[in-house]
Amino acid sequence: MNIRFLLSGSLMMVILGTGCVSNKKFSQLQSSYNELENRNRALDGKYQECQRNLTGASTRVQSLEEQIAAQRTGLASLQAALDKCLNSTSEGNVNISKLVDEINASNKYIQHLVNTKNKSDSLNMVLTNNLTRSLSREEMRDVDVQVLKGVVYISLSDNMLYKSGSYEISSAAGATLSKIAKIIMDYKDYDVLIEGNTDNVPISQKNIRNNWDLSALRASSVVQSLQNDHGVDPKRLTAGGRGEYNPIASNDTDAGRTQNRRTQIIITPKLDQFMDLIEKAPESDSTKPVAPRP
Repeated sequence: MNIRFLLSGSLMMVILGTGCVSNKKFSQLQSSYNELENRNRALDGKYQECQRNLTGASTRVQSLEEQIAAQRTGLASLQAALDKCLNSTSEGNVNISKLVDEINASNKYIQHLVNTKNKSDSLNMVLTNNLTRSLSREEMRDVDVQVLKGVVYISLSDNMLYKSGSYEISSAAGATLSKIAKIIMDYKDYDVLIEGNTDNVPISQKNIRNNWDLSALRASSVVQSLQNDHGVDPKRLTAGGRGEYNPIASNDTDAGRTQNRRTQIIITPKLDQFMDLIEKAPESDSTKPVAPRP
């Protein structure tokens, strides 16, 4: 109920109850009424202000509740993402562990290959030293010895072996062939292929049609020298010619053609004989140091 109406009713009751009042008393009552009315208006204003504040507070509460709900949704998403990340990390750790194992296995295999190659290189070096230890420094200038996969290649230059433009063995080649024959005879169970090679310059000799003929004749001359002059069993020997078709250098230069004009003595041990070969040195000149290559 409005205080204004309450005061008005009270004032009327006083007037009716007393019949009449003095002007002074009436003025006092009127003043009290006015004061109470002012207080009522002030309280009413505060009430309206409280209502507005309450409405604003309710709006803010609703906004905060919406923000809280959004934060909870975001937190749930973050938790799901974290769980997924943890699962992925766990799977990744397993994959990394497998990858590390594979890398370690690969490293072991690579090390095995390196060790095998080093062992092969060492065996080839020992075998090469055994085969060349009886050759002098001068002879090594015209003799090249290589060991590839257990096969021995002794390459002899034609300048040392033959007379110029001929397939006849020169007298200067006798001493070198004698030492090579000794090497061949020391390893008597191995087959020996004598292979002739030429450059691509056409040959113009009687009874020699081309470089095929020349290479084959030169190989045959070495075979017969090893057999007749140095006692190598001919059953072990094979002569072959490859003409100009197995070059090791370019035929466009004098130096390249010189390299291509060569005769190779190829010693092919069986696999079970290769290990014995590296432990066995030629019987003669076994204490002579290996001559360095020029």
